[in-house]
Amino acid sequence: MERRTFLTGAAVAAAAGAVASPAVAQSMPEVKWRLTSSFPKTLDTIFGTAQTLAKYVSDATDGRFQIQCFAAGELVPALQALDAVTTGAVECAHTPTYFYTGKDPVLVFGTGSPFGLNARMANAWWHFADGAELINASLAKFNAIGFLAGNSGCQMGGFFRKELKEVADLQGLKFRIAGMGGQVLARLGVVPQVIAPGDVYSALERGTIDAAEFVGPYDDEKTGLYRVAKYYYYPGWWEGGAMIHFISNLEKYNELPPAYQAILKQASDAANVWMLAKYDTVNAPALRRLLAAGTELRPFPQAIMEAALKASNELLAEMAAKNPDFKKCLDSVNAYRGDQLAWWQVGELSFDSFMARTRGRS
Repeated sequence: MERRTFLTGAAVAAAAGAVASPAVAQSMPEVKWRLTSSFPKTLDTIFGTAQTLAKYVSDATDGRFQIQCFAAGELVPALQALDAVTTGAVECAHTPTYFYTGKDPVLVFGTGSPFGLNARMANAWWHFADGAELINASLAKFNAIGFLAGNSGCQMGGFFRKELKEVADLQGLKFRIAGMGGQVLARLGVVPQVIAPGDVYSALERGTIDAAEFVGPYDDEKTGLYRVAKYYYYPGWWEGGAMIHFISNLEKYNELPPAYQAILKQASDAANVWMLAKYDTVNAPALRRLLAAGTELRPFPQAIMEAALKASNELLAEMAAKNPDFKKCLDSVNAYRGDQLAWWQVGELSFDSFMARTRGRS
């Protein structure tokens, strides 16, 4: 009796499997996408985030959804990634949205505005406030949709040939910096310079520029800038928690099975965690190596920070007055930052400050 029951059950299971397998196969089609990164392979943490995301997608689909990653310039120039996604020349990109503020200034908030949110706040704003809604409303204008897929954490202020002591020291300073941070500093007398990464070292060595910023200690060490500019300033207030996004062509995304859409979202979330954790791991020892090599670490003087904050607020207010969508996003970020800072001052900041002051005691 038991044997007969077992055989009957096995037959039913086999029949069910025969019916279910084709259905599963149909819901898991083979998809091959190409991803263009806005970064070179030498930046192994940022470019590696795109590769990590692609691996997560492949693993979750048993290899049926493949994303091939290309470095900046292999398919598309770094600053044209969104254009390529819009037209469908590539299905997706891994890029900071503030590269495209010329198309829509709202996109600056997708990466982070000067004196904006830190990495934890940015992540929370994206997921639990209206960050995703606001940025994707902008990306939709360009036939695209984005998912948060990386954060550098607070970046450094850059390498300077001369020491900064007061706001007047910024007058005429030729500083390799792009984006809204450059616009803010221009109001303080800085002459922003847009120079390709490969040309920055020689420009700084020859004195064509006086300073240059890049990312943080791990990536900055690779540039070798510390050999020709010994003062290393912090913090990079223009990128207090720079978000990077996985951006997909909206039509291609909508063609995906719902399961693949969900996997992309989850893979982006996982890649977001991976990138920040990797930077937190590699930046500390890189900073120690830079200091051992003779780099002199300096905080931006308080007067410069205050002047930059004032100039930033003025610039953002002027942009908001001209663009209702920009104002909506700025108001959202400012309100969220205000609430969060009140809590951080009680929790995270007080704890971190105490631990930093007492390090080495345990």
